[in-house]
Amino acid sequence: MLIKLTIDRFEEDKAVLKTEENETIIWPKNKLPKNLNEGAKLLFLITNNKEEEKLGKQLAKDILNEILDTGEDKQ
Repeated sequence: MLIKLTIDRFEEDKAVLKTEENETIIWPKNKLPKNLNEGAKLLFLITNNKEEEKLGKQLAKDILNEILDTGEDKQ
């Protein structure tokens, strides 16, 4: 699940984030990339362990296929 967020404002050590549906999420400021300003757009990816494992396996397969592709079929 991919969630698009916007930094609405900062309050002390917290960031107030807004979803596209205008829901509010309070997030620790030190858990965000440095030098972000109000209005910055963020993407949060939320997965469970099975989804993460599946994504990792697919990435590994893609990398191996790219490494093993000798290019003989390409012209």
